[in-house]
Amino acid sequence: MKLRNKRALVTGGSDGIGLAIAEAFLREGADMLIVGRDAGKLEAARDKLTATGPVGTVETLSADLAVSPGIDAVVEHVKAAGQRLDILVNNAGVAYLVPFETVSETQFQHSFALNVTAAFFLTQGLLQHFGAGASVINISSYFANKMIPKRPSSLYSLSKGALNSLTKSLAFELGPRGIRVNAIAPGTVDTAMRRKTVDNLPAEAQAELKAYVDRSYPLGRIGRPDDLSGIAVYLASDEAAWTSGGIFAIDGGYTAG
Repeated sequence: MKLRNKRALVTGGSDGIGLAIAEAFLREGADMLIVGRDAGKLEAARDKLTATGPVGTVETLSADLAVSPGIDAVVEHVKAAGQRLDILVNNAGVAYLVPFETVSETQFQHSFALNVTAAFFLTQGLLQHFGAGASVINISSYFANKMIPKRPSSLYSLSKGALNSLTKSLAFELGPRGIRVNAIAPGTVDTAMRRKTVDNLPAEAQAELKAYVDRSYPLGRIGRPDDLSGIAVYLASDEAAWTSGGIFAIDGGYTAG
């Protein structure tokens, strides 16, 4: 098991990409703390993670990371546990795919609060609890570098571009402490958040989007949450001991062209 005796924290871990990563970490022997805002979804996630029998332990914590008290609650929980933290996955996020001219200040502030500020201050707050060789993994997006026609992404792309810059700068700044920082930049992944966004599009726009995916992804499909778990396990493990500052495109070949 690649993550035996390691303790991992995954934000946004109650569904989608975060839950798939938590499942993979658990299979590899890690003890898990998953953080999310919805207590009911967290409980359902815990039941799913523990259904196959004991591997590592699973804890849950309900916290809204878009506000300072939520971040503080996570830091205090880790502190109270009195255990070293080996892996932090900053996965919690929000996507406002709305036209530039209609972006509200509320949407702007919430997007940065969850996609950037939470990753910044949660990582900062947990620094003293990281063990030697700790790994921070930020979940970015291909939208930081490549766009899709008729899917307005100015706000989302801006926030994920900022997260990529944070990843690279922290790799330099925290490297001397033995802390590795990397980001995973998924292509389009079939998550509840993505489905909600697509379902709100007009029927014609949904058909155009499907046609675009069919012709633009070399592997012929969008991703599944578990398509991201392998790279996450690698980056969290000791096999990646000399891997830091990378932005890893896991996108079915979409950004290759």
